[in-house]
Amino acid sequence: MVLTELSYNHKIINLPQKFEKLYEFVDKNAKNLKIPTPKTDFFYHVLNYIFNISTSIKEHTINFLLFFGEFIYFFGYLITHPWKLRIRETAAIITKEGAGALPIIGLTSFLVGVVMAYQGAVQLSKFGANIFIVNMLGISIFREIGPLIAAIVVSGRSASSFSAEIGVMKLTDEIDAMSTLGFEPFWFLVIPRVVAMIIAMPLIVFFADMIGILGGMLISAISLNIDYDMFLNRMRETLSLTQFFIGIGKAPFFGVVIALIGTYSGFQVKNSTQDIGKYTTKSVVNAIFWVIALDAVFSVTFAKFGI
Repeated sequence: MVLTELSYNHKIINLPQKFEKLYEFVDKNAKNLKIPTPKTDFFYHVLNYIFNISTSIKEHTINFLLFFGEFIYFFGYLITHPWKLRIRETAAIITKEGAGALPIIGLTSFLVGVVMAYQGAVQLSKFGANIFIVNMLGISIFREIGPLIAAIVVSGRSASSFSAEIGVMKLTDEIDAMSTLGFEPFWFLVIPRVVAMIIAMPLIVFFADMIGILGGMLISAISLNIDYDMFLNRMRETLSLTQFFIGIGKAPFFGVVIALIGTYSGFQVKNSTQDIGKYTTKSVVNAIFWVIALDAVFSVTFAKFGI
């Protein structure tokens, strides 16, 4: 055993002879050793940050593509075997994420319709073109604003819900237990939510359109003296079904995006409760971003084809 006496001149006791020279060398040169300090170069930190971000983006992109490929496989299987769908669970999700979202979507759409009509009334009244408020409201709400507002609200509500639910199941090993018992987690957790959102989103968008038009019609009657009969007759004359179906047609795609991002984020939770908050936040941000991006793609595409 090697013992040292704590004193000003320390003394080594019972040190084997073969280690004496090594100890003397270390003791002599220890004071001259310089501990390397971490680099503080600005460009080093910038490059390191860019590298970490690039690596993270690459990893998440690969994981999501694998997840999306698995979704394509199971969704294709569902199309050829529709009786395999878990109808009861899908209906419960439609009720929760669809009907449950109507109050907040109705309030949001009504306020958006009121704001659009009021701002339009201020400008159009200057030129005596009050009646054109109907054209503006009909096209903008049915084609763009209604579907987008509904999708953004559902993104914040449903994407976070899906992510948190699956994240908790991942954390408590319920998903591993399902796999052990021979149940495919993707079939039980992802497909019902995607199908539910595909069904619910067109209904939600239709509701948002109606409430938004109601808000605009109310302000038009108050600020522009356009009574309800005149408003509805003008809308029937000027608004084509194409505008209506363009908005409704976007809804299922928004539903798929919201459901996939929400469920994917839930599966990314590892072994920490902090991951639930982290990935729930990410799911909401990503869902809103991709809904807006998808809406932009639709708008540009329709404009190119003159629709």
